[in-house]
Amino acid sequence: MNEEGTIWLMSPWLLSLDVVSVLAFVALGRETHDEEGTIEGIVVTAAPFLIALVAGWLLTRAWQTPISLRVGGGVLVTTIAGGMLLRRFVFEEGTATSFIVVATVFLTTCLLGWRALARLISRRRTAAAAP
Repeated sequence: MNEEGTIWLMSPWLLSLDVVSVLAFVALGRETHDEEGTIEGIVVTAAPFLIALVAGWLLTRAWQTPISLRVGGGVLVTTIAGGMLLRRFVFEEGTATSFIVVATVFLTTCLLGWRALARLISRRRTAAAAP
């Protein structure tokens, strides 16, 4: 199987890295603010960001090149901007400046971080396989 086929098969797993990143952000934030860590509370808080994350994957067609930093940047911007807009106007929750900053830093680190690491590993494997 070629590398493109391998990436296509791995896309659901790679999407799960983005989902786990959003869930970790929410769980840590809820813990920091002494809110209950119930599954329901985490899902309700994460919902606007998860919806925006899926939109980001669809808009960027991330399943085609999921480890691309350009694609990751598009997913990131959509997740943060869309998540904040949904949180404020649909879910009627707060979007304080400090919340936006923390969300941006955390999600940038996670959503671009795993992609940068995956690219590094992929390049090293390619270099090691070259004659």
